[in-house]
Amino acid sequence: MRIKDFWLAAMFSVLLLPAVHAADDDPAKLLKSTADHSKFETLAGPFDSGPAVTKVCLSCHTEASKQIHQTQHWKWEYKNPQTGQMLGKKHIVNNFCTSVKSNEGGCSSCHIGYGWKDVQTEFNAEENVDCLACHDNTGKYKKPAGFAGNPVVKDTEFPPGSGKIIRGIDLAAIAQKVGKTQRTTCGACHFYGGGGDGVKHGDLDSSLDAPDKALDVHMDVDGNNFTCSTCHKTDGHQVPGSRYSPTALDKEPAHLRGKVDTSNPATCQSCHGQAPHPVARLNEHTAKIACQTCHIPAFARGGQPTKMWWDWSTAGKMDKDGKPFSIKNE
Repeated sequence: MRIKDFWLAAMFSVLLLPAVHAADDDPAKLLKSTADHSKFETLAGPFDSGPAVTKVCLSCHTEASKQIHQTQHWKWEYKNPQTGQMLGKKHIVNNFCTSVKSNEGGCSSCHIGYGWKDVQTEFNAEENVDCLACHDNTGKYKKPAGFAGNPVVKDTEFPPGSGKIIRGIDLAAIAQKVGKTQRTTCGACHFYGGGGDGVKHGDLDSSLDAPDKALDVHMDVDGNNFTCSTCHKTDGHQVPGSRYSPTALDKEPAHLRGKVDTSNPATCQSCHGQAPHPVARLNEHTAKIACQTCHIPAFARGGQPTKMWWDWSTAGKMDKDGKPFSIKNE
């Protein structure tokens, strides 16, 4: 009887093993990524600079910096293929950020690199690519203006003598939590362009961090929950959908998963095709009318105001005491 009981117990234990293993592999507890960066000893730090982190990233992602160096996000320039005209943030003057030239040390807080101090700076070393700017998943990564695109890793008084302290961030803790880009990582720069939340782009502001369906049917956190890269699908770190080369009228059919396609993946038609409506009459509109005309009825709809007018003729004016001042309209 003892032998029989032993074998019954052994068989029962074997039957239990798959259940135990299944509990360990609970899909709800698994990472979406195939790598848990917190387990990489090389990312344990400590790190005293951004380039020190990038060197570790490149030990696995060997081609990443080479790819980044070919992108508009890195170069901040675009050459018009028809005219040869050089455009992009590095070359143009706009009515919000004015010009990068002479302001590189401040503007580069939104550049995906480290060390861009001025127009003379040569910083094309591979370790000067800022991986954390796009792949931080903690929300704690910051690059204050005035540090040439470098993060502050220890408490620093800035401006010097001001008594204001910028708290240092733990690069190791951030590097161990990297992942795919999110709305917040793209938004860290694109939501705050022009000097503040929603200032420059009336359709891009912090309300898109966690929008509802009424604000954005694609990014709705309780619905499709798209990220920016869902539509701006990258290939070799090249992000499609540039304002300098827009697709005014996309005549191509919807993209098919797995099919090589050279048309812009960020257009409405790339997903919805040329006849998205169940009513034929509505589909006739798309030949002449942009989708945005009807489907984006207004800007700044998330409760965050946007700047509609910027009068630079008043720049430099001081009050009677010689200090800067502001006037708020009713």
